[in-house]
Amino acid sequence: MILIYRIITTLIYPILVLIILFRRIIKKEDEIRFKEKIFKNYFNVKKIQNTRLIWFHAASIGEFKSIIPLIDELNKSQKNIQILITTVTLSSANLAKDELERFENTIHRFFPLDVEFLIKEFLNLWKPSVIFLVDSEIWPNLILSAKSKKIPLCVINARITKKSYNRWLVFSKTAKKIFNSINLFLTSNLETKNFLNNLSIKNVIYNGNIKFIGQIDTNKTENLNKNILQKSRFWIAASTHKGEENFCFQTHLKTKEKYPDLITIIFPRHINRANQIKKLSERYNLNTQILNKNDVLLENKEIIIINTFGELQKYFHYAKSVFIGKSMIKKLKNQGGQNPIEAAKLDCKIYHGPYVYNFEEIYEILEKNNISKKIETPEQLSFHLVKDLINLKKEQKDYSKLVKNLGDKILVNTMKDINNLMTNEIQ
Repeated sequence: MILIYRIITTLIYPILVLIILFRRIIKKEDEIRFKEKIFKNYFNVKKIQNTRLIWFHAASIGEFKSIIPLIDELNKSQKNIQILITTVTLSSANLAKDELERFENTIHRFFPLDVEFLIKEFLNLWKPSVIFLVDSEIWPNLILSAKSKKIPLCVINARITKKSYNRWLVFSKTAKKIFNSINLFLTSNLETKNFLNNLSIKNVIYNGNIKFIGQIDTNKTENLNKNILQKSRFWIAASTHKGEENFCFQTHLKTKEKYPDLITIIFPRHINRANQIKKLSERYNLNTQILNKNDVLLENKEIIIINTFGELQKYFHYAKSVFIGKSMIKKLKNQGGQNPIEAAKLDCKIYHGPYVYNFEEIYEILEKNNISKKIETPEQLSFHLVKDLINLKKEQKDYSKLVKNLGDKILVNTMKDINNLMTNEIQ
């Protein structure tokens, strides 16, 4: 199967190039740097002399943000290192421009296609001393090429879904060959650990989800609309998917019976739906504003639709109650849920629907600590919002402290395992 995979990826390479060129035309790829993904002459290798290169590959924004605390710790515990971070998405590359400015020894590049000749050239040019893949980034050509070059490889926050596990079982011999070429798995949940154990994979450790690690810098959460938010009664619906806004508008109308001045702020997962959501809101006769970057909240608007990226923390900082989307849609029950940890780190009470498979273990931890609660109807959510919003002032909660304590434990154990790998104590 591995030979077939290598043949297929090589044969379809020209098609993949055309796809990326098309994505560039429709502005889903960086206009200049897209070539890093598809042409070896554009890998743009810049190495610092007399250093060991540590390579992290994180697919997108969430994975990228989760490894920043690890980079901080590596710079404390390891000497003479350079760090390369690769990602896939344009949004993560844009975030990297800001986040990596404070690291003199850290650089960002786009991840090349997992085509054997590209991967081998990437490894030959960059010469990493160790490779860390984040979450579910399992790329056979990369893993096997690294193994052949005896480059230690670890999957951090490893996650395998039931669906993926069943697929791997169909090709269990191939799965065992690929997974046993990885020196260390640090799993994000017990389910993944059990799946890997069932496949007889060695060096599998569960420390907890690294997304719990690190606190949010509240100096970066200042909001242009701070004064309005502090004297308004509002709640947030974050990462909503198509079909969930109806639920939010019904919740708004029910809660508005108690609080006529209520504001509902919606962060759609895909902001290109903003106009569509506005039309739907107006069918409920709700005064609605689409808020673009640097816009000011207008008076007498009760539904606010955020039409920009990177603003969630700036609103969580002032919010008491947050509903996290992708959790009310039954057809997504096997892939439901969005990450609630940022809201918990900013002392928000969190509500979610019944379909949270992707973050089930995280929600269990949050619910155990009275930080989150499952709801199933607009009436249930409204009942809790009415209680949460009695007072306008956001009270200090212990949510952030509980998350910090958990994150600190995960960080200590994760860094212990990473440092052991880097000192060749894990083979």
